[in-house]
Amino acid sequence: MAVTDVKQLSGPDKAAVLMLALGEDHSATIWGRLDEEEIKEISQAMATLGTVPAEVMEALFMEFAGSISSTGNIIGNYDATERLLMRALPGDRVESIMEEIRGPAGRTMWDKLANVNEAVLANYLKNEYPQTVAVVMSKIKPDHAAKVLATLPEDFSLEVVNRMLQMESVQKEVLDKIEDTLRSEFMSNLAKTSKADSHELMADIFNNFDRNTEGRFIAALEERNRDSAEKIKALMFTFEDLLKLDPAGVQTLLRNADKDRLGLCLKGASDAVRDLFFTNMSERAAKILREDMEAMGPVRLKDVDEAQMEIVSVAKDLADKGEIMLADSGGDDELVY
Repeated sequence: MAVTDVKQLSGPDKAAVLMLALGEDHSATIWGRLDEEEIKEISQAMATLGTVPAEVMEALFMEFAGSISSTGNIIGNYDATERLLMRALPGDRVESIMEEIRGPAGRTMWDKLANVNEAVLANYLKNEYPQTVAVVMSKIKPDHAAKVLATLPEDFSLEVVNRMLQMESVQKEVLDKIEDTLRSEFMSNLAKTSKADSHELMADIFNNFDRNTEGRFIAALEERNRDSAEKIKALMFTFEDLLKLDPAGVQTLLRNADKDRLGLCLKGASDAVRDLFFTNMSERAAKILREDMEAMGPVRLKDVDEAQMEIVSVAKDLADKGEIMLADSGGDDELVY
């Protein structure tokens, strides 16, 4: 993030700025006096801090203004955090801390598990004892536990459910051991493999191409690596994919989309997509939109592509916020009326 005002900084952020400003030598003594949770919290803040302008540091640390103001900007990132920690802590402890803060966000292990995709978590837990999985399921949020149980093999899930029904209070030593195992085995490996899938990244890039550029790249890629081309096409979300929206989703999108761009979008859309939008408008709004489209006359394909990308971007933002659902074709996400 770009920090422009001291009010943007939380308590851990302020501590992170101080540690970075003090440098490796002077901060070593402070690191040694902090407990594990404090180190993790400050390290997490430090690793994601971004750029802090000198004027913000001066406002935050007036007593150090003379020395800090001469340093210019400081940048908090994973590398700087790791270097500072290495000066004060044993290497294996630093490695453990860095792997954890690179993993899913959350202060406790159970917070972190809530941010792990259910398929990823289920794939790990299916090799554990049912009793261990039962403990984990009892500690995470019910909605997330439901998704994980639904993803696990059915016989195994039923055994876990049975253990949960019979489970009494779990001894602290047992719980601590499970947490340690999750941290050292699962979270550690997850942090190392959590880089964005290259095909997903390319699909996002291809989504932002105009139609001609996209077609050119896809055609060239199909000649060199057909498998990758097919994976990218499957991951791409296009304007035509809005057909997957339910009526409520279309209406939400219409409320948030730029009305002046909608007609241009639909000029280059299929009849099915046009009908989807028109049937989810009032008769008067649909009539006005049709008239606007007719009045446009011929339009450039490039302009249509740009307008459609804008609407798709709005749809993705709404999906990320949970306001609409972009369901896949068929499967468990198929809508039933």
